[in-house]
Amino acid sequence: MKIQDIRHVGLLSAATATHAKFYLEAWGLGSAGEDRHARYFRGASTEHHILSLHAAKRRGLHHLAFSVDGCGEVDAAATELERRGITIVAPPGVLDEPGGGYGLRFLDPENRCIELSAGVARHANGGADAIGGADANGGSGEIDGPRRLCHVGLNTARFDQILAFYTDVLGFRISDWIEDQMVFLRCGRRHHAIVFTRADHASVNHVAYGMSGLDALMKRVSNLRDRGQEPDWGPGRHGPGNNIFCYYKDPAGYVNECSSDLAYIEDEASHEPAVWRREAETLDYWGMAGPPGPGVRKAMAGDPDPGWTAQGLFEE
Repeated sequence: MKIQDIRHVGLLSAATATHAKFYLEAWGLGSAGEDRHARYFRGASTEHHILSLHAAKRRGLHHLAFSVDGCGEVDAAATELERRGITIVAPPGVLDEPGGGYGLRFLDPENRCIELSAGVARHANGGADAIGGADANGGSGEIDGPRRLCHVGLNTARFDQILAFYTDVLGFRISDWIEDQMVFLRCGRRHHAIVFTRADHASVNHVAYGMSGLDALMKRVSNLRDRGQEPDWGPGRHGPGNNIFCYYKDPAGYVNECSSDLAYIEDEASHEPAVWRREAETLDYWGMAGPPGPGVRKAMAGDPDPGWTAQGLFEE
């Protein structure tokens, strides 16, 4: 399959109003609309939305969306998935969410819902002026907010099976490892779009939002500090991916990462994945953040996530 990039993530939320207020006022996202299903949030780019919050009684992943190049690629993906006996929960068609487009949804081996889409509406005013203030789209009016969804970290109890599915079936490539405990997967030249961590259960580990650079990241740290929120881990610089990071828990207990300067794979043909050791320098090359504390580690473990039900709905 020819997946181009990560597009957006949908999360379950037991208190969408409080949750949404955090992303609009503190995290620096703008409103991208709402419907009977969810509330949608954009970053400072042309992507229609990078986050959606879906009302539910539990935490977990609602779906994870990736872009492909055109409706034909969506149809071709459906044909291949059906050939492999993979469960499709929404066949190719017009997407019933703000931004529209054409896509399909299917389940991975741990019942995560994955969306492939093309032709989604884009914002004309991407860039520094994308978050135009509350009177324009419900955003904070600040230009130091996240630009895009950078990557999503997921925990898996079926590490080898999940790795095979995302590489052999979906076409992701391995960029790096942390021993046999974490694997960094890319779908383009950016170092990773998904990170899988070996765990006792499937769950959301963290969601990383890409900032325009170090200055924007540190301004976000300052903005959150002004609101009484200190980092749960960071700032620092990771070894794999070489990105600058700072982690926070949101009101629902999900872990968010502010990220910038993620490495690019310059030569796909010659790239050899490195195996990093599980040590302090791998987690933080600068050596100033220290290891993540027990609170953020517990949050990264997440709640066991049974995934998508057979009916394609979540228990609410």
